[in-house]
This record gives sequence, C-alpha cells and structure tokens, in this order.
Amino acid sequence: MNRNSMIENYKKIADFILKGLDYKPEVGIVLGSGLGGLANNIVADKIISYEDIPDFPVSTVEGHDGKLIIGTLGNKKVVAMKGRFHYYEGYNMDMVTFPIRVMKFLGINFLFVSNAAGGMNPEFNVGDIMFIRDHINHFPVNPLVGVNNTELGPRFPDMSKTYSKELIQKAKEIAKNKNIPFQEGVYIGSTGPTLETPAEYKMFRIWGADATGMSTVPEVIVAHHMGIKCFGMSVITNTDKHSEEDGTTTHDEVQNVAETAEPKMTLLIKELLLSI
Repeated sequence: MNRNSMIENYKKIADFILKGLDYKPEVGIVLGSGLGGLANNIVADKIISYEDIPDFPVSTVEGHDGKLIIGTLGNKKVVAMKGRFHYYEGYNMDMVTFPIRVMKFLGINFLFVSNAAGGMNPEFNVGDIMFIRDHINHFPVNPLVGVNNTELGPRFPDMSKTYSKELIQKAKEIAKNKNIPFQEGVYIGSTGPTLETPAEYKMFRIWGADATGMSTVPEVIVAHHMGIKCFGMSVITNTDKHSEEDGTTTHDEVQNVAETAEPKMTLLIKELLLSI
C-alpha cells in the first residue's frame, strides 16, 4: 500500500471508529505495560477491540488488553489505547505506529504516552516516575523512512522540541502540589524483547540515557511529525543496580511495579488533562 492510499485508509478507519459519536477526541493516550487500569477512570462512550477494527494490528503481549476506549477523562474527550504494539512482536514500523496515524485523523492534538522502563540513572529507584524530557532512537529503523507525504508532515521534521516543555512544566507543578515524587530524564528505545545486559545498561548511560524500554520512541516520532504535542512518562520497574547484584528481572515483576505506580500516574494524567 503506498502512502497516499494509506492516508485514505487512516481516514476510513477513523470514520469507522467515530461512527455513532457526536464528537472527536482531543487527546490520545497510550497505556503501557501494567498501566491499563487507568482506562477504568475513563467514562467510556465506546470500547472497541482491536480485532474488530479494520486493518488494525492486534496486541500479543501480556498486560496489553487490546482495546480502544473513547470517552471522557478529566474534562477532555480522549481516545485511549489499552495495549500498544511493539517492533519485537514482528510488526514493521508502519504497523507499530499505525494507531497514532489513525488518532491524528480522529482529531487528537495531544498525545500522552506511558511505559515501563529500566533505570540507569544512579539516582533512580524502582517505582519512580520519570517525565520524559527527550529520547534516543536505538531502533534499527526510523518510522519515517520511506516516501514522505506532506499531508502528514515535513520530510525532515525538527526533533529539538519533541516533548512539550509546557506539558512537562505543568506535570511538575501538579506532582509537587499532589506530593508525588518524580524524576526527569532521557528515554532510550530499543527493539527487545531481551531485557538489557549489564554492559548495555552501562553503554546507554554513557550515551546520556536515564531509562530504557522497547516502545514509545516510534509513536512519539510519528506524532511529532504530524504536529501533535507529546508528553511521556516512564515507571522505573527495574534498575541496573539490580542487574549488577546478580538479580534477574521478569515481565511479571515489571507489570507488578507498574501497577503499583498506576494510581499516581492516573492522578497526574487526569490533572494534566484539566490543565490544558
């Protein structure tokens, strides 16, 4: 499928999703590992399984339910992905970022992304929430590789202000007012599905990263390409300290830590929505 026909497909799928609704969502939310419970706070007008949406990918990872929820959170109309898609699942970058393209045609102006991440910053501890200030793309391909369609965005998008400084500042103020401890840092995204070796943790830290994961970067690149303001949060579910102590990390542990941090992230997102 060429890029022009893909745009027509995005529009067709957006029309399918919006059928029966009398509004368009303003904010898109991507819920990462163990963070799907935030969806319970959305006053839903429509819930659609991914498998029921034409041409939509399907989640294959535990902790990613695979549902699109449209409704109200805070005082905003939102569309939330309860489960995302990863490059390691075998999807190409067009499919990994497919829902973000569709969200643009649903009407969103803001994208909030969350993820579970491993921490390299020595000041980080398990359970910390990190506001993403910037990212490093360590995936083997950029999602914008290929013919560019100017209806979506420019051929060479500037990436110096990828994460909205305004939204980060508001999030910091909310966290301080609600007594929620937070960190701020750089997220590096890579393919997985293996968790990082101790040497990889050290390398990523030397490169300037504070936390690492297997998602978020492609989604944010595509959203930023389309002029959508982005805000990202990571839950630090494990650290390189644990790795150096001959410990091991399992996906269950990652989910458990993320679920423990979920109420704080839910409060932050709800308050942030009220502020924009």
